[in-house]
Amino acid sequence: MSKTEKPTNDILEDSATKEAGNAVQSSTNENAYRKFSLHDMYQSWYLDYASYVILERAIPEIQDGLKPVQRRILHSMKELDDGRYNKVANIIGNTMKYHPHGDASIGDALVQLGQKDYLIDCQGNWGNILTGDSAAAPRYIEARLSKFATEVVFNDKTTAWKMSYDGRNREPVALSVKFPLLLLQGADGIAVGMATSILPHNFNELIDATIKILKNQPFELYPDFPTAGMMDVSNYNDGLRGGKVRIRARIKPLDKKTLVITEIPFSTTTEKVIDSIIKARDRGKIKIKKIDDNTSENVEILVHLEPNVSIDTTIDALYVFTDCEVSISPNVCVIQEQKPVFVTVSDVLRYSTEKTKQLLQRELEIRLEELDTDWHYSSLEKIFFEQRIYRELENDVKTWDNILDNIKTAFKPFQKLLRKDILREDIVKLTEKPVRKISKFDVKKADEHIKSVEAEIDEVQNHLAHLTDYAIAYFQNLKKKYGKPYERKTELRSFETIQAQNVAANNVKLYMNRDDGFVGTGLKKDEFIADCSDLDDIIAFREDGSFMVSKVAEKTFFGQNIIHVGIFKKNDERTVYNMVYQDGKQGFSYAKRFSVGGITRDKPYDLTKGTKDSKVLYFTVNPNGEAEKIKIALKNKPGLRRLEYEFDFAELTIKGRSSMGNIVSRHSVRKIVMENRGLSTLGARKIWFDESIKRLNSEGRGAYLGEFKPTDKILVITNAGYYRLTNSDLTNRYDDDILHIEQYNPKKPVTAVYFDGGSKIHYVKRFLVEDKDKMTIPFVDSDSHPDTSLVTISTDYLPMLEIEYDHKVNKKTLHNDTLNIAETIEAKSYKVKGKKLSNFAIKSLTWLESLPYEEPIEVQSEDDTDDHFGDDHFEQGELF
Repeated sequence: MSKTEKPTNDILEDSATKEAGNAVQSSTNENAYRKFSLHDMYQSWYLDYASYVILERAIPEIQDGLKPVQRRILHSMKELDDGRYNKVANIIGNTMKYHPHGDASIGDALVQLGQKDYLIDCQGNWGNILTGDSAAAPRYIEARLSKFATEVVFNDKTTAWKMSYDGRNREPVALSVKFPLLLLQGADGIAVGMATSILPHNFNELIDATIKILKNQPFELYPDFPTAGMMDVSNYNDGLRGGKVRIRARIKPLDKKTLVITEIPFSTTTEKVIDSIIKARDRGKIKIKKIDDNTSENVEILVHLEPNVSIDTTIDALYVFTDCEVSISPNVCVIQEQKPVFVTVSDVLRYSTEKTKQLLQRELEIRLEELDTDWHYSSLEKIFFEQRIYRELENDVKTWDNILDNIKTAFKPFQKLLRKDILREDIVKLTEKPVRKISKFDVKKADEHIKSVEAEIDEVQNHLAHLTDYAIAYFQNLKKKYGKPYERKTELRSFETIQAQNVAANNVKLYMNRDDGFVGTGLKKDEFIADCSDLDDIIAFREDGSFMVSKVAEKTFFGQNIIHVGIFKKNDERTVYNMVYQDGKQGFSYAKRFSVGGITRDKPYDLTKGTKDSKVLYFTVNPNGEAEKIKIALKNKPGLRRLEYEFDFAELTIKGRSSMGNIVSRHSVRKIVMENRGLSTLGARKIWFDESIKRLNSEGRGAYLGEFKPTDKILVITNAGYYRLTNSDLTNRYDDDILHIEQYNPKKPVTAVYFDGGSKIHYVKRFLVEDKDKMTIPFVDSDSHPDTSLVTISTDYLPMLEIEYDHKVNKKTLHNDTLNIAETIEAKSYKVKGKKLSNFAIKSLTWLESLPYEEPIEVQSEDDTDDHFGDDHFEQGELF
């Protein structure tokens, strides 16, 4: 072995070491590559992924209003369309040629398109948007394009094309949609870093708004939902980000113990609504016994109430605590020129209108080119046969080119009759006519065809010259053909703001430890105060003349020596507190009447002058501003002649809580007792009826009804011929069917004119409204005949009615009659049928100015029960 050679083992070791070094170097290089790739991934690949999701998956294209999967489904259905239904499984399979994301996404998108009921004619079980039930398996259901879709969505001649993802097929870049499809169907999608939420709109209203755009007129456009319901669009903001719509279920009382939900908010289902009601009941927010779901084709959810639960308050509570009211924030995000943009609903409609106008123009231009070609060839054909140029084919010419040249030469004298130059292709096409065509050629028929083509050319040119009018006529035709089934379903109205604490059911009990100064729901061994809601505020007054308001809790410290605890109602202007307090240990005694206005929770307020050791001597809570009379007994003192005297709180003005009050005694008071409960000094409350929200209010909104005492009632008359009496509680709800509403006067008669469907005669009746313990009382028997209906009513004492007769039906001219109802008809029970108004057919009825009437004034005694209030309105006066 040479000295330069190494042993085999050493060589192997060196080789291993070298390989290990190379491996380490290779690993290092690979790690460096991986680090670079991950960095590159975050820099570019993620952006590519986000762009792909935005452009190809989630956000619709403004040109046709479709997402890529929807566009590919419709293109595939058009490809398969032969007028018959296709299995949805076949449609999904065919669409996979264009959409690379699997059958599940295609199937879901296809079902959603079908449920919208515009573009796809469905057959089979396609699910239920009301109940949330899913569609049957694709192999069991079928579909085809609707007539509306074939008319407005497709036109190969105006469509731009591109290759599909695998390069084997071509698909549309955007379909040639000649309708605001995006706003019609709506769209939802969540992409990377953005989302879109476009609400559906009404078919006919979209057409009307489009026509207004074409006429340069202002327009308003609001959503319309297939689930119907009611909607407040005061904050819609034209669909722009930051806007909001509030949607409510339609809830009506079925009887005194049952509510029925007949329409639900968009984006919910009957199952979700019922679950939310059950959860609200379990949390004690509403009091219901059970729920029955009778939904099939239409929504019908029966909510059975517990005994003695207010229907109106429960309806409000359902809107506050359940999915019977939802809020949706629109966000119109669309793809425009390969970029996502945020626009308004009006912007989308204007773009769609202009795009439709351009497509109509392009279609007219293409048709004009086709007609010009048709006219040119028809004219050539006529000259070819009529002038016998076809005989050039019989000449003995060596080549075919020479024959064609000879035919073209023969046409030269007639070139001026044509609109285009004669091309070689035209001559070749003429020579391909069979010989039998020569003998059967009908010049008259050819002339008629040319004239019809010329007439159509003139028509198309006129449309192009008046393109806006043509577009308006196009949309009007669509409305006439397809608009009838698409009446507005969602009612637009204003919603009042419902305070949750005002409608929440009493789900907890409130207790008080008077000595230790604790109040809460967890003090079950102490003094019971009242049932309340866990959303309520409580107010506590102490013997030292301070008070504090706090949220209902398990245990809250208010301070020792509590004299009164109650439920605090914010903005309650009618609750008045009457109080007598002593200023300091030896100070004067003051009386004051005050209401508690705006406060800060958990902050103590002082009702006295602030002197140390001040003390409350007398305190009452008066829910309707009552002012009692008290007897004040003084401590015996030498030289004091009068030890007892009366004081009437009615002599004091109601002021704020910080007022000092009036001096009632300069001497020490021994005790104070209530002498007489007294009456309210607030007077009757003025009440208005807001027609827009169908609610009462005391803020002056709507029609003035009058001044109401606690026992006064409201008369409501409906279009269906019912009346009912309600109290004047501001939480009352009133149906949309109201014909008339006013303050109830038991001595004021109601005059009603109704049409009897059986006899086809108008009847008139007068009756006094009976105060019965029923929800609604029918005074028109509409069940006797489907055509029986209430025509008009009057609540005047001496109404005058003008009758206009129908001359065509009566077949003679009759002068109008004026009828003094009070002279003709006596006021009787609401059950009577009434008297015939006339034996002749009546065209219209008009109430004239009523005759003057002065209602007799009744003098009431002091102990009239209408002017006094029960014991439950007061809390006993107490001496401390």
